[in-house]
Amino acid sequence: MTEADLARVTDPGMRLLASLGWLQRMPPQTVFINEGETADSAYVILSGRVKVFASDPQGREIVLNICGAGECIGDMALDGGPRSASVMTLDRVTCALVPHDALRKAVTGDPDFAMRLITTLIRRNRIATSKIKGLALQGVRERVLALLQGLAVERDGGRIVGERLSQQEIAQRVGASRDMVRRVFQELQADGAIGIERRQITLLRPPSAG
Repeated sequence: MTEADLARVTDPGMRLLASLGWLQRMPPQTVFINEGETADSAYVILSGRVKVFASDPQGREIVLNICGAGECIGDMALDGGPRSASVMTLDRVTCALVPHDALRKAVTGDPDFAMRLITTLIRRNRIATSKIKGLALQGVRERVLALLQGLAVERDGGRIVGERLSQQEIAQRVGASRDMVRRVFQELQADGAIGIERRQITLLRPPSAG
């Protein structure tokens, strides 16, 4: 593992963890972790993005997280239990594959690294709790708005959604059907809350109560 490979990993703990593994490169749309498999390794993303998702026997899925460079996937490999979700590449991804034994050695031999890893797990748990609460207590309109607002960035004096997401991708992230998301988008456009051009979503003004 070279310094060039680790260039986009800024967290010292993640750099240490990545340095324990070996490089793996994968094309887009590659599922490299399957829910239910035995967890025997962790991955530190060096470049590109991955989608963490869960699905049911009918093929319906919900996106739990989108992770990019510097983030760790599969760190629950410490307990050797089954994978709790599947992971698929969205772009060309380069990652460091860290075996279970190397991960355990890093945790037991470096208290500072162990604390960083614990902090990461706590942050992820908070994100998961917030997502579950949103699914339970919010309607689809509110969940779609929360997603768009969370992804919005300032550009050219306006607020746009940084990712060009399809309605199907949005439906997977908010736990709704594509048809329901389509209707929510129609309402938001009619309300003047959003504009869409070439899949680029612009937030125009706060929507009225739905």
